Amino acid sequence: MEKPEIWLSFAPELHLFVAAARRAGRSAVRTDGVSTLGHVVESLGVPLTEAGTLLVGGRQVPVSHVPADGEEVTVLAVRRPQPLPGPARFLLDVHLGTLARRLRLLGVDAAYESVDIGDAALATRSAAEQRVMLSRDRGLLHRRELWAGAYVYSHRPPEQLRDVLSRFAPPLAPWTRCTACNGTLREAAKESVHEQLQDGTERAYDAFAQCTDCRQVYWRGAHHASLNAIVEESVREFGSPGPAEVLP
Repeated sequence: MEKPEIWLSFAPELHLFVAAARRAGRSAVRTDGVSTLGHVVESLGVPLTEAGTLLVGGRQVPVSHVPADGEEVTVLAVRRPQPLPGPARFLLDVHLGTLARRLRLLGVDAAYESVDIGDAALATRSAAEQRVMLSRDRGLLHRRELWAGAYVYSHRPPEQLRDVLSRFAPPLAPWTRCTACNGTLREAAKESVHEQLQDGTERAYDAFAQCTDCRQVYWRGAHHASLNAIVEESVREFGSPGPAEVLP
């Protein structure tokens, strides 16, 4: 018995995941007659984290739909901002350290693994902590254990940040989170942190914040202008900040 043949077309945003022959428009695919449409889409290279609405003959169907012979399938990209089943909390793999620090700078909850703990452990943590897995590893995003996931499309940190903010629209609360460990910051009197300050810093600055987890101390030092530029651009483009800044 001849296997069913369906016709698929992918949204332009998904073309980087599929073979060149499937980027020009609709293309034929032979299925086994029992696999779900979600499985077919993934088998062609598109992680389901990146597939948005699935249309069959213009009608929306779930990923569990089993395509029949002759069906016309359109795979759209995820819509932005993308709704999540919970708070916008993230987990980043070992290759996205700069992105993690920039998200934390904006007050976004961004856990980060600084060593390669393996795809299975990352997926397990995503599920256990209900965090969106951010990665440029397509294989990792195919793992079923993930609570949610997203492919980071650029290798450049400024573009990566814009991608995540436009896709998930997390609330921004600049200067409230530790860029080193993701802990929360609180105001700190100079006297309480003076042992961690060099003499020049103690003389030049009066306003300090300290991480409640790793105890790192922050102040508006030499790098503040460049960091503040990132904050101002992000807030201007993606929304007003949330809670008041810890550093006055």
